Amino acid sequence: MDANTYRCARFSELSAPARTLWAKSGDPAGHGLLAHMLDVAAVAESILNRESPRTQVWAASIFGLPTQPVQRWLAAIAGLHDFGKAIPGFQFKWPDGQRVDEQAGLSFKSAALNVHRHDLASAALLRRQLQALSSSADWIAPVASALGAHHGYMPNLLEIRDGQPRNEGQEWDRARSEILHAYWTALEPGDGPALDDLPLPAIAWFAGLTSVADWIGSNTDWFPLGERADSLTEHYTQARALADSALDAIGWPAYQPLLAGEADTDTLIRRILGQPEGSVMARPLQCAADRLLDQADSPVLMIVEAPMGEGKTELALLAHLRLQARHGHRGLYLALPTQATGNAMFDRTLAFLRQVAPGVQLDIQLVHGATRLDERIQRLRGVDASPAESIACSAWFSQRKRPLLSPYGVGTVDQALFATLNVKHHFVRLWGLANRVVVLDEIHAYDTYTSGLIEALLRWLKPLGCSVILMSATLPAQRRAALLDAWGARDRPETPYPRLLMARDGETLAEHVACRRLEPIRVSGIAEDLETLATAALDALAGGGCGLVLVNTVQRAQDLYRALCERVEDPSEILLFHARFPADERAVREREVLARFGPVASARRPARCLLIATQVAEQSLDLDFDFMLSDLAPVDLLLQRAGRLHRHERARPAAHAEPHLRIAGLLNERPPELTDTAWGFVYDPYVLYCTWGVLLREPVWRLPEDIDRLVQAVYSGDPFEECDRPDFLATLDKALGEHYAKTQTQRQQAFNVAIDAEDEPQNAYNQKPRANEDREGGGIPVVTRLGEESLTVVPVFVSEDGWRLTDSDAPFDPTEIPDDALARRLFARQVRLSRKGVLHDLLALPLPRGFEEHPLLRHLRPLPLINGRAELGGLTVRLDPELGIVYESSSPSQEAS
Repeated sequence: MDANTYRCARFSELSAPARTLWAKSGDPAGHGLLAHMLDVAAVAESILNRESPRTQVWAASIFGLPTQPVQRWLAAIAGLHDFGKAIPGFQFKWPDGQRVDEQAGLSFKSAALNVHRHDLASAALLRRQLQALSSSADWIAPVASALGAHHGYMPNLLEIRDGQPRNEGQEWDRARSEILHAYWTALEPGDGPALDDLPLPAIAWFAGLTSVADWIGSNTDWFPLGERADSLTEHYTQARALADSALDAIGWPAYQPLLAGEADTDTLIRRILGQPEGSVMARPLQCAADRLLDQADSPVLMIVEAPMGEGKTELALLAHLRLQARHGHRGLYLALPTQATGNAMFDRTLAFLRQVAPGVQLDIQLVHGATRLDERIQRLRGVDASPAESIACSAWFSQRKRPLLSPYGVGTVDQALFATLNVKHHFVRLWGLANRVVVLDEIHAYDTYTSGLIEALLRWLKPLGCSVILMSATLPAQRRAALLDAWGARDRPETPYPRLLMARDGETLAEHVACRRLEPIRVSGIAEDLETLATAALDALAGGGCGLVLVNTVQRAQDLYRALCERVEDPSEILLFHARFPADERAVREREVLARFGPVASARRPARCLLIATQVAEQSLDLDFDFMLSDLAPVDLLLQRAGRLHRHERARPAAHAEPHLRIAGLLNERPPELTDTAWGFVYDPYVLYCTWGVLLREPVWRLPEDIDRLVQAVYSGDPFEECDRPDFLATLDKALGEHYAKTQTQRQQAFNVAIDAEDEPQNAYNQKPRANEDREGGGIPVVTRLGEESLTVVPVFVSEDGWRLTDSDAPFDPTEIPDDALARRLFARQVRLSRKGVLHDLLALPLPRGFEEHPLLRHLRPLPLINGRAELGGLTVRLDPELGIVYESSSPSQEAS
């Protein structure tokens, strides 16, 4: 039938079958399919109109569209996502809707009801239907697949084939054709792409836009059911108004660059720091970066390698201002290694936004698993009560899968890496990251597997129009080369450390920077046993001042803390900080650590204090100690730890006038013991042996000059070429073999799970298993970091009259769904455990209804404690108010590791 037959301008002009087909059930008559398609298209167009003009130019280029109508064309296609609901198998799902369909003349043959997945039907049907509306057909198949992905996963060809309706009757096809042509006529989107094919990043980006528009357009609070005008054009006009109101309610800001006008480097750094005119000057590293950025004529990759304390964070914020002003980036995402480092960076970023853009309406999200615990986020969600506050943290953006949609965010690198994995709606994360400045801090801090995912992420970010800033004080040469390769930068300028590299289209620019020299650090070794470590720490503490003992496992931290508390007159001088405290207690301890040892802690800084900590104090927390002891760790991490020693300008006790780092396990007479200490399970034994071999010859560190030399000596050389320890060679050879095997395995694992942005769309998801994060939904579990499997639990005290969070609490019934206040308290007590036997036994316990059916708790597991303890995995597990979660052997003859 000729397409002109279907040119309807009004709902009332539609045939009865086309008008009665429904998309949303509900009284009195649900929501018609055509009306819902127009609603979602309106949302997509409103979203695009709020984005940076650069996003629109990018979309026009990558889709082969004229710039002006790009929003309308993309919106019109996005609105087709539910076209597959016009099949018997779906319409059969709502009996009232089916009855009206039958009265309109649509039949429901039993043979047609087996095909009921409307997302797959959309992909299948549109491959044929869209050809009638376009002069070019090459874009149709991949775009139809993107539309079929709005429930979470990109469909494969077999699924799309199975989604094709069969045995339904010609009246269904006529009704669909009528709806499609009426919809297309009402929107007048113009011609489609003039391209031979679409790259995978464009398809994923479009799938993300479609899913987000559908989430908003399906909300009946914003889009009431029913036709809002007889005219299709008028319905769409009203839908656009509703869409803008919905985006306003969400807190979705319109694009507005932070930097207005020109400003020199010093001025911008003062604004970033919130300092008055003339008070501070930009550091040489920041000035060098600004000179390079002046040559950034396209989105860039910048690698910043410079010592701790040289202002790399301020450099990243400066880069965002410059790159956003030049290239229209929609916002900024700062990705950190841990939740603790993300928490610390959030305050700095929030202050930055307030200082450089006062009065500008912005949204910022803290993006990690414990965000809902953060009091700062709760305050920002209530800013409507404070008209003076323009920065908000939208509750809508804060929900699962959505935080990266907000233009500004701070969080863990894991949230960005999920965009590269075939988890549900991974492309929504990609859409959120597109055209952003993405900053990855502490880029050295990841193993081969996670590093492989980071390289995959770079291959996505470049075609999505992003600029990326990578920062490290201690980056091995092989890692730098791999990162440049992932960006497609082939040249490798030889530039001394500290250095800046900036890869733009066609070339890589480099600049060496002269950074301030620090006091030489004396390095000495002690034995690794806890008795020796405790004695050395107390000897140092006797000289006054604040010290840090940084150990590699929670068990060592707890045991050392107990031993020290027994040997000091005032146990309040000893503070313990690790990751195995319930989240609310850990947050209190983190604040206490920052208050005592942070940069503005002069009023709270005690005369004598010793912090016992694990790696949570290693990175990004701005801490300063007079003396330090550390377990042996890879050289780059030891250098990071040393960056907390004499970090700030302040008077030091006479006994610690010169910085001195004591390293447990750094003994000349023998290699370090890696089994009883468990260090060999935490870090690669070969890297530890290499670090030991190099550092034995380095009794004094001169920073920053020695940083790069030491890192490359461990990771790029062979410190044992002239080894005169024949008794050690067999151990070393074994460790080297295991190192190569582990590295190769992790590289292959990353390749196996990461979706490659450079693949052909029809093949990209082949052999990439559908996965889930945090045991959500179907698919296999997938992780962004290797290591022991972990589980997030909530310790609860069990008694005959119910469960309690503390002994003094009123009991609650775990079989009853808790109110939101109790649920928030339970959520705030979460802690992550990784002991294999404990996890096995916890997962075998039934999940009580109160956890299973509350959205805040369903991803958590209770840790039931009877008389304060639980017997799990052959261990006694208890929650100690001073030590956190403690593992103790159930057998007195065994020692828990």
